[in-house]
Amino acid sequence: MKIVRFSQGLDPMYGILDEEENEYVVLAGDPMFAGFETTGKRVPAAEARILAPVIPRSKVVAVGKNYAEHAAEMGGEAPTTPLIFLKPNTSVIGPGDAIVLPPESNRVEHEGELAIVIGSIAKHVRAEDAESVIFGYTIANDVTARDLQRSDGQWARAKGYDTFCPLGPYIETELDWHDTAIETRVDGVTTQSGNTRDMIHKIPDIVAFASSVWTLLPGDVILTGTPAGVGPFTHGQTVEVAIAGIGTLSNPARNR
Repeated sequence: MKIVRFSQGLDPMYGILDEEENEYVVLAGDPMFAGFETTGKRVPAAEARILAPVIPRSKVVAVGKNYAEHAAEMGGEAPTTPLIFLKPNTSVIGPGDAIVLPPESNRVEHEGELAIVIGSIAKHVRAEDAESVIFGYTIANDVTARDLQRSDGQWARAKGYDTFCPLGPYIETELDWHDTAIETRVDGVTTQSGNTRDMIHKIPDIVAFASSVWTLLPGDVILTGTPAGVGPFTHGQTVEVAIAGIGTLSNPARNR
């Protein structure tokens, strides 16, 4: 089931995507808290603006170097335990929103990733119980100012700018993440082509590790790492991240 957060110019609404009719079946409230009760109303997708499927209430957790080939292209070996960091919730934008390129950076790069959406309070979750705290999965772009990442020596600024965490277009509640293709394109040219089966640290272990450090709250998002092929994009270009079973997240880039 694909959950969408959208608007028609007023307050955000939640719906279930009816793919055959290309309509949103409107839900009574945020399904993470109100369940999947419907209102009886339907909205044609063409008449709605898709928003980020969730705005994390506290944090975006991200995993670095979780694919061996990406770790190698970054000049090192993959870590033996998940390498986690935070992105602020103010970095989140939705499909179609512009990634704003900061003037301080001369090299902003894309990192297409599968993202976990947490559905309940989670602390010290065992790997075998991880599924019980996962609401669903969406697509993320862990945008990174690569030159600032290297010069700063830590990642908060380079990965934390406003607009540096596009999410969407949907939350898929029933995704089989074990063998799922991920592709990133810049102006239609494929730059990343990977598969979740190549993740070093799998989703249950990531949830267990992250929840051993922080209490995860409903709506928090975990980015699971990016395959090899990260690269730059510039003003006027469009970055698309496609994940089989979810859809395509598309964002233009513009200078500040």
